[in-house]
Amino acid sequence: MIRQTRRGIIAGLAATVPALSSASATDLTGMVKVPGGRVWWMKAGGGSKTPLLTLHGGPGAAHNYLLPLRALSDERPVIFYDQLGCGKAESPSDENIYTVQRSVDEVDAVRQALGLKEIILYGHSWGSMLAIEYMCQGRGIGVKQLMLGGALASVPQAMAGQQRLIGQMPNGKGARLHALERAGKTRSKEYKDLVQLFYDLYVCRAKPMPPDAAASLEICDKSIAYRVMNGPNEFTITGTIKDWDRRMDLGRIHAPTYITTGEFDEVTLDCHQTIQRGVIGSRLQIFPGCSHMTMNEQPAAYTAALRANLI
Repeated sequence: MIRQTRRGIIAGLAATVPALSSASATDLTGMVKVPGGRVWWMKAGGGSKTPLLTLHGGPGAAHNYLLPLRALSDERPVIFYDQLGCGKAESPSDENIYTVQRSVDEVDAVRQALGLKEIILYGHSWGSMLAIEYMCQGRGIGVKQLMLGGALASVPQAMAGQQRLIGQMPNGKGARLHALERAGKTRSKEYKDLVQLFYDLYVCRAKPMPPDAAASLEICDKSIAYRVMNGPNEFTITGTIKDWDRRMDLGRIHAPTYITTGEFDEVTLDCHQTIQRGVIGSRLQIFPGCSHMTMNEQPAAYTAALRANLI
């Protein structure tokens, strides 16, 4: 399929969104050497509680949309980083390096470079996949708690859920979207408008879209990691992650686990329930009225819930 970019989704918005500086005067920032290149990191806040290391989605969306989690930095360090191939990280042109395994190795490299022996690991969307893979590979020494948002343990399961959501789009829009795909008209304005409708319903329902969320979508549009690892859009996953599935291995995760999702999340509820059933003692919370980017739609409620469940 021809790659569908997100430019149509953020067209007109970018002109109204001011340039953001994600780091404040008190934040520490730098670059870390990881397998394949260097990635950018930022450490916000301090405090005596266990540091929170965040893994953003995409693959390729960068840290920006997770910045509401900075609110937690009054009690503990909150570390953000842009994974290789997006945002302020380097973006090597060799497509062969954009794999799940290299991404797992990247997490270890970041932890080692920043001296993060004990952490709480937070992953959202693709970041939840990365966190699950990391834990299933036995890399979780020092991970005191796992927090997963918009989470999935299986790409095939998530894709099946997304197809159900497309079928629920109003006024036959889902059927029309598939008809345009069959006709090879994925470059048409009509198709792009239907993709935008899917995103408006199931990715970010906040209107106007918060600047941090818009910035991440724009970054994702340009990311080699998204193109190679994911594919043309959120519901057409043809890249290197398309067959990833850890449903049978969730029992390997023993860290206390807290899972969040939105009522209208593009990663459907069954995906989250699979993780809840598979990780003994895990807890699942659903945020009414939200979709995938809950932290951008209801930032105060979301960060309050995280705070209440952090150890």
